[in-house]
This record gives sequence, structure tokens and C-alpha cells, in this order.
Amino acid sequence: MSKTIIISNRLPVQLQISDGGLTAIPSVGGLATGMKSVHSGGESLWIGWSGLTDEETPPELEADIDKALEQHACAKVNLTEKEMEGFYFGFSNRTVWPLFHYFLEYSEFELEFWNTYKAVNQKFADAIIEKSNEGDTIWVHDYQLMLVPQMVREKRPNTSIGFFLHIPFPSYEIFRTLPWREEVLEGLLGSDLIGFHTYDYERHFLSSVRRLLGLEVSFNDIYLDNRVIKVDSFPMGIDYKKFKDAAIAHEQITKENRTDFQKKLDSHKASAPDTKLILSIDRLDYSKGIAKRINAFEYFLNKYPEYKEKVRLIILAVPSRSNVPQYKLLKKEIDELVGRINGELSSVNWTPIWYFYRSLPFENLIDLYTSSDIAWLTPLRDGMNLVAKEYVATRTDKTGVLILSEMAGSANEMNEALLINPNNFEQQADTLKRAITMPKEEQMARNMFLQNRLERYNVEVWANEFMGALNRKSEDNYTFVSQKMSNTILNEITEEYSKSKKRLLFLDYDGTLVGFDKDPQKASPDEELYEILDKLHQQEDTTLFLISGRDKQTFSRWFLPKHYNMIVEHGVWISRKGEEFKLLENVKGDWMEKIRPVLESFVDRTPGSFIEEKNYSMAWHYRNTDPDFGQKRATELNTVLTSLIGNDDISVLNGNKVMEVKSSNVNKGRASVRMLGEDQYDFVFAIGDDWTDEFMFQELPDSAVTVKVGLKKTQAKYHVENTKRVRDLLKQFTEQ
Repeated sequence: MSKTIIISNRLPVQLQISDGGLTAIPSVGGLATGMKSVHSGGESLWIGWSGLTDEETPPELEADIDKALEQHACAKVNLTEKEMEGFYFGFSNRTVWPLFHYFLEYSEFELEFWNTYKAVNQKFADAIIEKSNEGDTIWVHDYQLMLVPQMVREKRPNTSIGFFLHIPFPSYEIFRTLPWREEVLEGLLGSDLIGFHTYDYERHFLSSVRRLLGLEVSFNDIYLDNRVIKVDSFPMGIDYKKFKDAAIAHEQITKENRTDFQKKLDSHKASAPDTKLILSIDRLDYSKGIAKRINAFEYFLNKYPEYKEKVRLIILAVPSRSNVPQYKLLKKEIDELVGRINGELSSVNWTPIWYFYRSLPFENLIDLYTSSDIAWLTPLRDGMNLVAKEYVATRTDKTGVLILSEMAGSANEMNEALLINPNNFEQQADTLKRAITMPKEEQMARNMFLQNRLERYNVEVWANEFMGALNRKSEDNYTFVSQKMSNTILNEITEEYSKSKKRLLFLDYDGTLVGFDKDPQKASPDEELYEILDKLHQQEDTTLFLISGRDKQTFSRWFLPKHYNMIVEHGVWISRKGEEFKLLENVKGDWMEKIRPVLESFVDRTPGSFIEEKNYSMAWHYRNTDPDFGQKRATELNTVLTSLIGNDDISVLNGNKVMEVKSSNVNKGRASVRMLGEDQYDFVFAIGDDWTDEFMFQELPDSAVTVKVGLKKTQAKYHVENTKRVRDLLKQFTEQ
């Protein structure tokens, strides 16, 4: 029976060893809560690090740990202290974390970190492969394991794999600075579905894929060999009911039974009933903007001095990665800021900032959420920020004001909050004043919309939506017009080829026989290709045509000495058995003088593009340009050319990163049909990768074997993944 395998850096249980004994306690909150609906019963397994390094684990307890984890449907990956240092504290948190949060100055590009990261990712992948079967569904989580999907894909090619990134994905300009950028993208592209919190992160990822790997991206689909990878956004929710119910229960606790923490908050509110409590809760991390927030609070008090002794800022900074140098410096900076401001502005009855450097139990968090009039959360960059959602969920009477940084992922779905730029002190000061003076009716109206939305799209819905999308992706696997050229189909076609008495082959060149190169002149044939073509050309009763959009000068240089049959410039010129090229169609070139200045102007305005001028056509190549900019210019050029050409006997072909202007009565379909009519062929084969080859697929008879290279919608009957597969196919023909 197939199962779901969840993989994350940490397991959803905490192991505690004391007095030689072992206890396993389920974690609460965050991912562990969200995955409850997925990780249930006997149909799932969660793989991750146990929290104990090999050095911390007594050998005699290994079996007990495995047994304890098994009771929670978990399995561990063993890691040493050195591996944790390089993988987690090193590459994950000193390279990826700062880079993906736009703190480039903190990113450390250490080769040793990277090598350890790769090795540990392989450990996780090996654990998955050991515990999984071909029909299982695998869901990999977060930035610590970005190489795992491809590592698993290599051994489990037909397994359904999903990946979710819980932090931001940076813009291309930031991501490109990572020395191992291609490897990270290729690792992620082992997935069938890649999920992000917001559309912005999704867009940044797709941009990097296009620009760094040169892959075709259509909307949110990435085309890679024989697969289509789907990319989508799934904003993570919270366990809304848990926080709402906790807040309701909190209200019903008698004064005597309240926590000591709540009693102190009550005492403060009783002594100063007009004072507003402003809550700030974050992990101690430079991405959270805590220092800026404290400075902004000082700016607010100086700009609006009438609120001195009327507001108090409660800062809860939860310790995080205290052994990383930047975090030590940040802790020192915040300590000094709080000390200075409290020293300068405090009065006998009032301290402006209450600062707690610790983690608090859940019940004390509820105390803070329900007692605070304002939640002020201003991360400089945050994947989501669930604290904002938790605060809103606990406001059972719908009062309270949320001030939220527009740089937090949750800002995209919490427009009713007061959204601010965390770098704008003036705006923050004015927004604080607005929050303090906001009428209760407005507070309630805003929170009603927020609560309804958060309750509907909770963390369980988030997890189920992702799994639903992954399962749908696995089930339909994208139906194309063409059928994949399996080994069985290839063997059947090869047998037909072998039995035929007269064969006609049409082989496109660029993207079919050879891969694309940024410089078209460098995509010259290699020895292997010459060997394949020689064998086909010399086969008895076989007529081979290379059919291409290339110019005759280039093909003459490459292939004329070989005496191959060739059709170039999409059907303008023909060469048979080593003869000089002759016109196959009556074409005119007088229109070229009118078109040339237009193409030249686009070359001038599009860095990296160039013109390829042929005898009776002109091509504008934009493979070397920025993909987004090149596509924009191509759309613009298409509009200009269409209006300029009018009713002239000229057409525009949109190829793979190239636009070609040529006579309308010339195309590969017309040329191939003319060759077909010259003899009686009982086997016809055509293969190509571009839109220009679609004319050929469309015009040839239904009995022809037509093959598209790449996973794209096509008129061809079959498709193959890439040029390597094309050569394998042709080699099989040569053996007949």
C-alpha cells in the first residue's frame, strides 16, 4: 500500500534522555500541527533528524530511540556534530538564511559548508529511498533540504515528489550571487510540485529558473526533459481553533486562578487604565527588524510626546542560533538600545519598554495576545509571520489592532491590518498613533474580515491543498497531443523501419540533433553525429534530408562534403548528394530592405540580441538576452512586423528564442511534401523541436512517424525528451 513520506530537518517529536531513560514528546505548533491531517494513521512516515547528534546518543539507546520514534510513525537520520556544524549552522543558517532574507552582507560562501550540505542532503535522500517504494508520495520541507528532491528522483524516477519552502525565495539579482545557484535550482526541480507562501516568491523562483537554467516556463509550469514541474503559492495558515479556544478558555479563568504573568499584566492595567500595551514577539533574528522597531518606538515618543506614560512596548525576543556571530551582535545591540531608551525616558511610574529575552509557555503567549491592545510586527523580510495570525485569532471580542510589515508574507492576505514599511520611521510613528486612537467599531470591522479568512484557510487546509495539488499533478501528469516515445513504441517503429522497402527521413538540426548554443555558429556537428548521419545516409533504400532554418553557407561548410541531402532556410534552398544549393522555391528578397532597419533598431535596444541575415529571410535571435526582457521585446517586435508587413507575401515565424521573417509560401511542410511526391515511400519519418517543424508534422500524411523533441503541445504523434534521446533513436535505425 502506498504511503506519504514527510521529510524535514527536525522530527515532530522531542527526545529527552535522563537517568539512562528515554522519552519522546510530540512537538506542538508550526509544521507539526499543520501536518496532522497528512501524518496520520499507518499510511505515513516522517523522516528527519532526532535532535540528538551521534555524540549525544548513547549507543545502548539507539534501538530504544528507533522504537520510540516508530510509535510516532517517525524515522531518524543520524548526524554528527561536525555535520550539524557545516550543514545546519553553516550552509543553512550562514549562507541560505541571510541570502534568502536579503542580508547579502551576512552570507558566507564557504566551500566546506556547501560540501557538508550536499553530503547531509544525500543522507536524507538515502533514508527516503530506503524507506520508500515507487508508488509513495514524498513531501520535502524547507531550505535545509533543497537538494533532496533531485537526489531522490535519480533513484525513484516515477515517484511523486513535492517541496515546500517556508522562507522567502529572493529575487534573481540576489539569488544569482550564490556560487552554487544552478545546483540548488536543479535540486529543487527534482520535484513535481514546488510550493511557496506567496506569488512573489513563486515569481522570483521562476525568474531564476529561466535566467540561470534557460528552461522554458509557461505561466507556472516548468518544462524539463520529459517532465512538467508545477510551481504554485500556498500561504500557510495556523491552527485557528487552537488559539481561538485558548483565548475563550482564558476569559473564563477566575482572577485567582490566572497565571502569575497574567496577574502582573492585570495589575499594570489596573494601575494605569488608559495605558495601551503594544506587543512585539519575534525570534531574535536580524530579519525581524527588532532593532529598527525599537528605534521607531523612540522616534514615535519624541514625535508624539503626549503618549509618554500612555503606552508601553512589550518585547518578547525568543533566543535563536545564539552561537552564530551576527546573532550575538544583534542581542548586544538590542540590550543596549532597550537600556538606553529606558534610561533616558523612564519616569518613576513608567518604563517605556518591557523586554523579555526568553521563550514563553503557550499559556503565557495567550496572556500576552489577549492583554495587548496592539500587535506591532515589523520584519524586514519574513516568509510568512504566523504571530500576526495568532494575535488576530485570540481577539475574541474582535478588538485590537495589528500593525504589520508589508515585507512579511502574511501581509498579502491581511490587507485589513495596518501595513507599513519597516524602514519608514515617520510612517511607523503615524501608524502607531492611528492604532492607539482607532475607534473600536473600526477595529472590530477589520478583525471580523481577518478572522473569517484565517478560520477558513487554516493550517490543515494549507496542508491538504498542497497534497491535493501534488496528487492531481501525479494523476493527470499533463496530457499532451503526442504520446511519449517509450522503448516499446520505439521497438515497434524500428521493426516497421526494418521491414520497409523505401524510407524517407526528415531531420531538423538545432534543438534536435544538437542542443542550442548561445552562439549558433558554435552548435557545430560532433563526431558522434557525423557517424550516425553517415550510416543513415549510406543505408540502402533510405533517403535522408537534413531540414533546417539554417543558412546554406553554414550547412555547405558542415555537410556538403558528406553529400547529404539538405533543405535550408525553411525550404528556400535544396542540395542533393553534395551538389551546390539550388532554389527550391521562387522567392523575392526586395522586402528585406524594409525590414532590416526595424530589426536593427530592436538589436540596438535589446542587449544580447543579433540579426542573422540569410539569402531570402532574416532572423532576430534573442537567446542571449534576459529572458523576461527578450520575451517582452519579441512580443513588441511581432506587433511591429505584423502591422508593417500587412498583406505582403511575407510571414513571421516565432521559433525558440528567434523570430524569422520570410516569404509566406516557404515552410518545412511544403518542402517535405514536395520531396515525398518524388517517389513511392512506405516509411516516412520526421523529427523536430520547434514551431517551424509543426508545418512538417501537419502536412505529412497520417501514416508518417512524426516526433517532437521536448514536452510541448504538438501536431506530432510522439515526443522524446531531448537530443540525447534523439540520437539513441537514430542509432537504433542505423542498426537495421
